Amino acid sequence: MAHIGDRLNDFAVRIGTVNGTGSASANSLLLQALFRMGLPVSGKNVFPSNIQGLPTWYEIRVNKDGYTARSPVFQLTVAMNPQSYARDIEEVESGGWVLYDSTKELDESLLRDDVTFLGIPLAQMCAERFRRARERTLMKNIGYVGALVALLDIEMDVVQGMIEEKFSAKKNLIESNFTAIRMGYDWAREQWECPLPIRVKRMDATKDRVMVTGNAATALGCVYAGATVGAWYPITPATSVMDGFKEWCRRFRVDPDTGKHRYCILQAEDELAAAGMVIGAGWAGARAFTPTAGPGISLMSEFIGLAYYAEVPSVFIDVQRTGPSTGMPTRTQQGDLMLVVYASHGDTRHIALFPANPKECFEFAVAAFDLAERFQTPVFMVSDLDIGMNDWMVPRLEWNDAYRPDRGKVLSAREIEEVKSFHRYLDVDGDAIPYRTLPGVHPKGAYFTRGSGHDKYGGYTEDSDAYVEVVDRIARKIQSAAEHMPAPEVHAVEGGARHGIVSIGGAHWAVLEARDTLLADGVPTDYLRVRGFPFGEAVREFLDAHDVIFVVEQNRDAQLRTLLAIETECPKSKLVSVRYYGGQPLSKEHVLDGIRPHVSRRKSAVAEAAIR
Repeated sequence: MAHIGDRLNDFAVRIGTVNGTGSASANSLLLQALFRMGLPVSGKNVFPSNIQGLPTWYEIRVNKDGYTARSPVFQLTVAMNPQSYARDIEEVESGGWVLYDSTKELDESLLRDDVTFLGIPLAQMCAERFRRARERTLMKNIGYVGALVALLDIEMDVVQGMIEEKFSAKKNLIESNFTAIRMGYDWAREQWECPLPIRVKRMDATKDRVMVTGNAATALGCVYAGATVGAWYPITPATSVMDGFKEWCRRFRVDPDTGKHRYCILQAEDELAAAGMVIGAGWAGARAFTPTAGPGISLMSEFIGLAYYAEVPSVFIDVQRTGPSTGMPTRTQQGDLMLVVYASHGDTRHIALFPANPKECFEFAVAAFDLAERFQTPVFMVSDLDIGMNDWMVPRLEWNDAYRPDRGKVLSAREIEEVKSFHRYLDVDGDAIPYRTLPGVHPKGAYFTRGSGHDKYGGYTEDSDAYVEVVDRIARKIQSAAEHMPAPEVHAVEGGARHGIVSIGGAHWAVLEARDTLLADGVPTDYLRVRGFPFGEAVREFLDAHDVIFVVEQNRDAQLRTLLAIETECPKSKLVSVRYYGGQPLSKEHVLDGIRPHVSRRKSAVAEAAIR
């Protein structure tokens, strides 16, 4: 049987376990060990929506060239869950390896002639070494990590050092983890030729990099931006944003002299109530936000419309998941693009930011609060489950003590005193952004705001002309935000290309890898990643400059393509939709499968025309 050839620092491993058995800690240990060896690495957690009992997987990709998109092909599978044996064994690449618990032998129907099975009696060994049932389960996971350390040539000193760091206050856990690691490691070294052809060697590719999830980075960004109020209703995959915010606030939002909290976190009875709390806090002058997912945005829509029309700063963090309804709540998707841009009843159009990794989650969280106050409107920061809940290798987050929040056009008590009269919705400067005041600052300021029909002076009205004047100004205000959006990221080949690619958010990493493959095949492409809405002139110029634009996204209904067609002059015939919406993170293969048929047909048509 032919094995996979030598694959130094370039392979993917899939680990199949049972949800709720503590495998997450073991898998994190493995990922972090590879990262500490200086290897470009990414980890994808594929887990069920129930608490425990169903199959769960963790996918680790090591790639010396720095590609971090999901790999759908695995050279090594760790099969620890009998429920998923058939699937796990089926999906390993021909010539690859299957590491499994041989305490009970595999059914012959599961065996494949083109893969090598590596059996290790983990359950039996743990029963012999550990007394408590829960400890045996947990240490079984550490045992397969030990075997992988030997098989992949991971540095044992790195793994042991991490265990000592993690359990420094619990010496008994250090001992048990060392025992389990050595148990798996020694078995592998004694029974098999180690390392495998797929193996690692120390690099220096992670200098000044950190491993962090998008939700953790978002939470830190909210603190850095000066947010003091968070309201939410728990929802996957956004709850960990508020968990992180709470932890950061406990460190940075507690008065050192009095011990009083300088923050407010509220768990509401539902998403609509959470939105109302955020808007109320925003009107009062606080920087406030709510983390949620698509179902939450749907329920918040009524209050979002209120904030848009009343012009109240508020930040909504949407960590997208698969829909509709509850859908597959622990799977990723980009199905909320149209929802956030046009959320609520009537004519609304919202500012939205689209990060592609945790570093941008941190930076765009800060930008969201600044934009919300500068333009006095709801702002959406839109990530997804893959970005939010998985570990990513990103440059270190930059904290600048000189940063000061952009509060926008807020009148101080002295400034209010100097004006003859204050009118909340009057466009004084001609930039479509009125001045606002905060409650209690001065008697001449506004103590209320209007979500009902109002004119430019803030008075109630049902007059058609007065209403149209206000909503038209708001439309101009939102459109003027286009020049303040994060600039799109553009990658162009020398001399330009006829084919363009446009993507958004987490699709970015698969597109980068696919572009390199297309270029090697003789198909150069230019590429633009959208990072904000409303679209700026750079997006329009890119669309105009290419004959065909492949729009890559993760939803069924081609929502980014629809937005481009609605919001620009680009003909829909130029926009070719490339979509994947099965809930897994996007891979290079998904992008290539969508682009190659069109490129091949175009080449054939050109060749046929030349013959004629």
